[in-house]
Amino acid sequence: MANKIDIDKFETIISEYQTMVFRTAMGFVHSKEDAEDLTQEVFIRAYRSLYTFRADAEISTWLYRITINLSLNHIEQQKRRNFFQTVGDSLSDFFNRQSDEKNPHQLLEEIELKKSIQTAIDTLPDKQRTAFILSKYDDLSQQEIAAVMEITEGAVEQLLQRAKAKLREKLNKNVGI
Repeated sequence: MANKIDIDKFETIISEYQTMVFRTAMGFVHSKEDAEDLTQEVFIRAYRSLYTFRADAEISTWLYRITINLSLNHIEQQKRRNFFQTVGDSLSDFFNRQSDEKNPHQLLEEIELKKSIQTAIDTLPDKQRTAFILSKYDDLSQQEIAAVMEITEGAVEQLLQRAKAKLREKLNKNVGI
């Protein structure tokens, strides 16, 4: 059983990294509820495996790896379960939105564009998607991404270039961006 000092230290880790973990999970799953659940699961897993944490690694790098793995696992499980859920979420967003600034047509276009971008990101190969999300959602440098993914900075640069090219191609084809 963990002692009070361990719990206090871990509460500090949660406070410091909770937003980072949530943002990363959100980049993968695109659902606030799922990202919140994944964030909670990340910290449960991290707490249970504190003894495996290497002092030579950054805590953030360790948490990113846990977040990425759990997010990718969640996506695979969701694919098997129900692929109509995201359509329902988009419609729910559309009908439950309260805004005087945009008309329903503009809101629908915005939702469709967001969904197209999310779908395009979701179709990237795992390594490209991971590098892209860490770069764009978490604003990590190529050096930081390389540490998280345990690859070279050159490999990160290639993954990002390929991801951007594929996204550009998919979005040009689907949306005309």
